Amino acid sequence: MENNRNFFITIALSVLILTLWQVFYMNPRVESQREAARIEQQRVEEQKKAAEPANPAGNATPAPQQGAIPNAPGSDGTTPAGREQALAASTRVKIDTPSLSGSINLTGARLDDLRLKHYTLTVGKNSPEIELLNPSALPNGYYAEIGFVGNDKTGTVPGPETVWSVDGNATLTPATPVTLTYANDKGLAFKRTFSVDSQYMFTVSDTVQNSGTAAVSLSNYGRVTRFDKPAVASTYVLHEGLIGFTGADGLQEHKYSSIEKDKQYTPGKSTNGWLGITDKYWAVTLVPTEKQPFQPRYAYFEDGRHRYQSDFLTDPISVDAGQSATVESLVFAGAKEVGTINAYAKDRDIERFDLLIDWGWFHFITKPMFWLIDTLYKFFGNFGLAILATTVIVKAIFFPLANKSYASMANMKKVQPKMLEIREKYADDKMKQQQAMMELYKTEKINPLAGCWPVALQIPVFFSLYKVLYITIEMRHAPFFGWIQDLAAPDPTSLFNLFGLLPFAAPALLHIGIWPLIMGVTMFLQMRMNPTPPDPTQAAIFTWMPVIFTFMMAGFPAGLVIYWAWNNTLSILQQGVIMKRQGAKIELWDNLAALFRKKPSPAE
Repeated sequence: MENNRNFFITIALSVLILTLWQVFYMNPRVESQREAARIEQQRVEEQKKAAEPANPAGNATPAPQQGAIPNAPGSDGTTPAGREQALAASTRVKIDTPSLSGSINLTGARLDDLRLKHYTLTVGKNSPEIELLNPSALPNGYYAEIGFVGNDKTGTVPGPETVWSVDGNATLTPATPVTLTYANDKGLAFKRTFSVDSQYMFTVSDTVQNSGTAAVSLSNYGRVTRFDKPAVASTYVLHEGLIGFTGADGLQEHKYSSIEKDKQYTPGKSTNGWLGITDKYWAVTLVPTEKQPFQPRYAYFEDGRHRYQSDFLTDPISVDAGQSATVESLVFAGAKEVGTINAYAKDRDIERFDLLIDWGWFHFITKPMFWLIDTLYKFFGNFGLAILATTVIVKAIFFPLANKSYASMANMKKVQPKMLEIREKYADDKMKQQQAMMELYKTEKINPLAGCWPVALQIPVFFSLYKVLYITIEMRHAPFFGWIQDLAAPDPTSLFNLFGLLPFAAPALLHIGIWPLIMGVTMFLQMRMNPTPPDPTQAAIFTWMPVIFTFMMAGFPAGLVIYWAWNNTLSILQQGVIMKRQGAKIELWDNLAALFRKKPSPAE
């Protein structure tokens, strides 16, 4: 009965893992493939619309409502041949930093051309750099913009169509800020200074000089606008979409699908916080000025071109005649590096900016796991070795509990004869049989559930490591040794094309690499440390479970499979040593020999 209980608990845990794998991995993967096809179709349709003759009434940017953020400009009726043509359509100021390259569009003083120097699309040698921001004329338009909303007294104020002038230096670097100017016919002069650090944070400082004879008031706005969404967007594992942390409303997360349904969400006003759009590895966010309360908003627009937008609008700023006022906003546009994000949160005093990285509900496990792996990486210089060392440390932390579990399992095997005697003695009285068993457990200091603890302990560690591998950019394209050049991607080899020797790609379902096979072998050996269940059904599951897990784990990140294989190996060694000390028989060799032993026929 106790063996059956342990067996069924193990099966339940296995089913739990399989279910979570289906929910957190396979479902998002299928959904992302469907979404990629839908987005591609949408892009084709938008290109067709853009190629049609322009309708002056339809393509004109609608006039903004009084006190409202101006609408994003639409297409001018032409489709650029490519990104370079779109960039050449407007005058620009070059951006060149250790981490970024690109340009500022002088029309709207908009950040719409940004490439990440340290990140490429693939691990290939000649893979292009990640293009984070793109001009609005492109199907994948994506930009950040700061502007003003005025009224009749202010005249025309800087907005999406404003053409700024460059004052002096024309290249933005960490050492050389860029100043832009604009003046209107109501006596208002605007001076905007862009500065940038060596990583991903821009500072936009706007000074408004009122040379008129009367006081004026105007509001500052900022927006992050995107015309498409990621071709592969997760639904369950992490958040991708509109995000922000403002005021008493705290963290706001709106997935692309949910904001498409809700159209718009407007939380309460705030005097601090940030908002923007986040992807798996990249983000573009705005940090509004602290001088004025602002109204955040998350929206999906269907007028003209469909687009997603996170924006803010400050309360009116008053500028007396002959006086000036300055507002300053921050724009983060880059990779969600853990150390960089945490440093900005602390040094720039951005409240809960660390939430830009989706650590999940179990952040109290995931964050320490990342810290440990990252610390070991700085020592070893290889994330794969850091994962192996992390496994050893985790095993050491749980050693006392695992040691008791394995010792109890060994004792369980030693008292098997006494358990059989009790079953035979009280075969007709289950109540007395159970009481006698409990007394035996108490006398021999045995925990009948001890065998499940080593498996149960692996589950939270497994999923926290999976989360770390999946969400942190530090693991992206991190190599191990040999053929593993990206620990965050599945093992690229496959058994069914003889690991690349045959000239064809194996189907995704049959894609089983070398490391998943190693993991399967170690799991098989670990299970063979215990006696084979006498029940034929249990024995069949006992035999086939490593095979099932091998197929299941083949699509997981290689780093996670390496962890599981290494953890199994350590568990085999640990269990073997403990069983030997306890004087319990190690069933591994007998079980392996039985696989090759000729089985007697029914007649025999």
